[in-house]
Amino acid sequence: MKHKAGYVNILGNPNVGKSTLMNALVGEKLSIITSKAQTTRHRILGIVNDENYQIVFSDTPGIIDQPAYKMHEVMNQFVQTAFIDADLILFAIDITEEVPHASTIEKLRNSKVPVFVLINKIDLSDQPKLEASVLWWTEALPKAKVFPISAILGHNVPYLMEQILTHLPESPPYFPKDELTDKSMRFFITEIIREKILLNYKQEIPYSVEVAVDAYEESAKLIRIQAIIFAARDSQKAIIIGKQGAAIKKTGTMAREDIEAFVGKKVFLELTVKVNKDWRNDDAMLKRFGYES
Repeated sequence: MKHKAGYVNILGNPNVGKSTLMNALVGEKLSIITSKAQTTRHRILGIVNDENYQIVFSDTPGIIDQPAYKMHEVMNQFVQTAFIDADLILFAIDITEEVPHASTIEKLRNSKVPVFVLINKIDLSDQPKLEASVLWWTEALPKAKVFPISAILGHNVPYLMEQILTHLPESPPYFPKDELTDKSMRFFITEIIREKILLNYKQEIPYSVEVAVDAYEESAKLIRIQAIIFAARDSQKAIIIGKQGAAIKKTGTMAREDIEAFVGKKVFLELTVKVNKDWRNDDAMLKRFGYES
């Protein structure tokens, strides 16, 4: 049997459950999952290997129709790249939300590669609404295949994987067969910390902060990590730290536990908070955080 390999790029608006889908397809927690929009800020590759195939899944940021910062512009550039290098596009939509912007639908209609429309979160809907959604997307994108799924419950995900395999081109693997992702350990540590910030803080805090690993020292039994949380305002720094440091201690404990599970070692995690009022428009800071298209 000839070997198959290809890029399968996951696109969609913010808050459609792309990260849950990515993790379900890859079988590992690579993308952070919360109920908040714009959870994914980077393009993350998850690699599924078999003797006869390699699927390179790409989880991209949600499409932002009106970027407010340079950070948003770079996030949209990740999306544009995903349109260009795909062998197959998975466009995820939330059945409980409104349809995407017309310009996005037009790009999908003009796509030169196959498109699968994934109607996600069907567990939150009913049969009449699902049937109406399937009909709408079938008419909007006649060349696309439409799949009702529930990524969080795994409903229809195995069948989706079977269909993905039929659309992969014959090719040698793009990555070594023992690789799971293209991202570094430091990247996933920052993502785990950022996930806990998304879970523990409200309003604008999760969208106004970014995380950088400042030091990473590994010994046989322990990993020492120093990480910096960058906030946009002094008031946000105070909220992140909390009264007598209670809030940041909670965030640090939750992050440390997940990092230990991820790396399989004991972890000493030190979190500090700094203010950079314009980090979302600062080219040097964006580069430090990995926002490079």
